Amino acid sequence: MNTALRSDSMRDGARAAGDPDLLRPERETIRISLAVSGMTCAACANRVERKLNKVDGVLASVNYATGVATVDAAEGISAEQLCAEVAAAGYGAEPVTESTGLVCSAPEEAAVRDLFRRLVVALLLFFPLADLSVMFAMVPTTRITGWQVILTALALPVVVWAAAPFHRKALAGAKNFTASMDTLVSVGVTTATLWSLDTMFLHADRTETPNGVWDAFWSGDSIYLEAAAGVTTFVLAGRYFEAKAKRSAGSALRALAALGAREVTVLTPDHREMRIPIGELVEGQRFVVRPGETIATDGLVVSGESSVDAGAMTGESLPVEVSEGMAVIGGTTALTGRLIVEAAAVGADTKLSGMIRLVEQAQTGKARMQRVADRVSSVFVPFVFAVAAGTFATWWLLGSGVDGAASAALAVLVVACPCALGLAIPTALMVASGRGAQLGIFIKGHQALEATRDVDTVVLDKTGTVTNGVMSVVGVTVTDSVTEDEALRLAGAVEAASEHAVAAAITRHAKTVLEDLPEVESFAALPGLGARGVVAGREVMVGRLRLLNDRGIDVPQELSRAVRQEERAGRTVVLVAIDGAARAVIAVADTVKDTAAAAIARLHALSLRVMMFTGDNAYAAQSVADEIGIDEVVAELLPEGKVELIARMQEQGRRIVMVGDGINDGAALATADLGMAIGAGTDVAIAAADVILVRDDLAAVADAIELAHATLRTIKGNLVWAFGYNVVAIPVAVLGLLNPLIAGAAMAFSSFFVVSNSLRLRKVRFAR
Repeated sequence: MNTALRSDSMRDGARAAGDPDLLRPERETIRISLAVSGMTCAACANRVERKLNKVDGVLASVNYATGVATVDAAEGISAEQLCAEVAAAGYGAEPVTESTGLVCSAPEEAAVRDLFRRLVVALLLFFPLADLSVMFAMVPTTRITGWQVILTALALPVVVWAAAPFHRKALAGAKNFTASMDTLVSVGVTTATLWSLDTMFLHADRTETPNGVWDAFWSGDSIYLEAAAGVTTFVLAGRYFEAKAKRSAGSALRALAALGAREVTVLTPDHREMRIPIGELVEGQRFVVRPGETIATDGLVVSGESSVDAGAMTGESLPVEVSEGMAVIGGTTALTGRLIVEAAAVGADTKLSGMIRLVEQAQTGKARMQRVADRVSSVFVPFVFAVAAGTFATWWLLGSGVDGAASAALAVLVVACPCALGLAIPTALMVASGRGAQLGIFIKGHQALEATRDVDTVVLDKTGTVTNGVMSVVGVTVTDSVTEDEALRLAGAVEAASEHAVAAAITRHAKTVLEDLPEVESFAALPGLGARGVVAGREVMVGRLRLLNDRGIDVPQELSRAVRQEERAGRTVVLVAIDGAARAVIAVADTVKDTAAAAIARLHALSLRVMMFTGDNAYAAQSVADEIGIDEVVAELLPEGKVELIARMQEQGRRIVMVGDGINDGAALATADLGMAIGAGTDVAIAAADVILVRDDLAAVADAIELAHATLRTIKGNLVWAFGYNVVAIPVAVLGLLNPLIAGAAMAFSSFFVVSNSLRLRKVRFAR
C-alpha cells in the first residue's frame, strides 16, 4: 500500500535486532511499499535492501519471500525515485497501491508462466541429451559422424535460452560488483558448457572411456553438457515449484482480500435501487443486502433480519442473527433475510481493509532470526566461489588432472544454495499469518510470533474477556404464593421502562421466557434503589433489599437465604415485591463464556500459568475463577494496578501474555510481552495489542499460542535443513564425490523442501 503511514516500527525493530546499518536519524517519514520483481534468492533481497538504504533519509527492509520492499522514507522522496534505485540494482519495482495490494506482488503471474515455458523446453531437450551424452562419452564406438553437433544442438537452447534469466541476473550483478545464486548457476552452467565444447571440438582426446559406469556417474567425464543442461533444468524446476508454493503461501491473504464485494445495490433518495461499484459507496449511504450476497461494507442494520455467516472473518462455524440496530461487518455473507444497511465505514476504513493491512504488515516485516540469516546469505556466494577455486587448485595439485579438478569445482558451484536459507523464515511467517487470518487471529508483526517463544504466563481480564460482558439472569427464587413465570412477567414489565443494565437483563430474560409483556403504568424510577409501577392492576416494586426495607416490607426467610447465597457468589440481587409483599429474588450476573473452561484447560495443557486480573469485587472474581479452573485471581485492581503487577512479574523473569478487551486494558496490553485484544475490543485495546482475536472466544487465545509455537517449530526445522544441507553438501562436493548433475537436483530440492515444509502450517489443527 502506498500510503502515508507515520511509523517508527522498522527503526524500533532495527534497534531490537542490534543492527546499526539499519538505523537512521529520527526524521518525519512516510511508509511506501514496493513490489520488487526479479529477485531469485536472499542475496538479491540483500542487494536491493542495501541499494535503497544508501539513499539519504531512507530506511528499507526487503522480504524475499513476499517480494516486497517496505520503506520508511523522508518526506520529499517519491516512490518513483525508489523504483529507479531498485532498477539501478538490476531489478524491477513498482509501488504497491490500494488497488494492487501485496497479494498480487509476489510472485508475478507472468514470471511464473515464463518459468514454466523455459522448464518445458529444458525438460524436452534434457532427456535425449543426457542419454546421448552418456552413451557417446562412455562408449566411443557408438559415436557417429557429427555427434558433437547433435549434442550441441540439444544443449544450446537449454543452456542459453532456458538459462537466460540466470545469465541476465549474473551480468546485472557483475555490473554492480555483487553476486547471487544466479551468479553461481550462470558461472557453473557456462563453465560446463564451454569446457564441453572445447573438449568435443578441440581436444577429443579428453573423452576416453572412464573406468566403469560408476566412475562415470559419480566422478563425471570430460563432457559436461548433460550436467549444464541438467543443472539448468533442475534449477528452473525448483524456481517454478518454489514460485507456485510461494503463491500458495499467500492464498489466505488473497482469499481475505477476495471477501470484499465488487458492486453494491444502493437506495436512492426516492427509494429506488441502483447498482454501483463498491468504490463509489460513501459513508452514510444505505444499501441493500439480499440472501446469499456479501455485505459490502461495515454498517448498521436499518431494517430487516438475517443470519450472517462471519466465518471467513472470525473463524466461527455458526452464523449469527442480526436485526435492526445491530452492526454488521463488510465481507460477511447474509444467508436468509433481506437487509437494509447504512454504511458506517468505507474503503480503507473498514474492518476487512484493516485486517488485510495487519496481515500484509506481518508478512513484510523481518524477524531477528531472519536478519542473521540475511547476513549469512550476503557473504555466502563469495565464500562459495572461494571454495570452488580452492577445490579446483587442490585437486589439480594432487594430480587429479584438469578434468577431475573441474568436475569437483563445478559441483561446488552448483550444489551451494543460499535460497533455502533466505526462504526458511519469511515463508513460514507468511504462511502462519495467512493461516491466522483464516482463524480470526490477526498478528500485527513477526515480533508477536517471536514473543511467544518464552511466554510462560497468561493474564486474563475478566469482564468481556472471560465473561460475555453482558448482564444476564442466572437464577430466580420465588415464594409459594407466586410462580416463576408470573414474577418474571410483572418484574419484566416494570424493568422494560428502565434504562439500567440490570433492568435490561431482567426484561430480556422475561421476553425470552414469555415472549410478550404487559404494559406498565404509573412507572417511577427510584435512583440507586430500583423502580416501581402498576402492571395489570397490581403494584410491583423491583429493586435492592434496601428499597424493600425502606418501605417496611418484610422479606421471608427463604428469600433472605437466597439473597445471601447469591451475593456470596458475587451476583447482583434484585427483589420483587407484589402488592406490598416480597415474592421473588432475581439474581443477575455477567455470565462466563461457554468455551472459557475448555480454553483454560488448553492453556494449562500448554504448561502456561493462567491468572485473572479484574477490577471487580473479590467474591465475583473468585466465583468466575472457580467455574473455569483459574487458580490465581487478583481482584479490585485499577488499570494502573494491572500494569504494576505485570511489570513486577516481568522483573521476576516471567514472560507475560495479557488478554483484554476494554479501554482499561490498554496500558496492561502494551506493558506485557505479548498483548492480545479479544472479540469486539475497544479501539484503545486493539491499538495496544500485538495480536487481535476477532473471534470473541477464549479458545482463540490458545489457538494463537499454538499457531505461534507451530510456526517457530517450522522455522527451526527450515533453518536446520538450510544450514545442514550446505554443511553436508559442500564438503561432499569438495571431496569430489558429487556429480554436478546430482548437485543441481539437490540444490533445487533444498529450496522446494523449505517452502513445502512451511506450507504445512496451512493445515495446522488445534485441540478443541
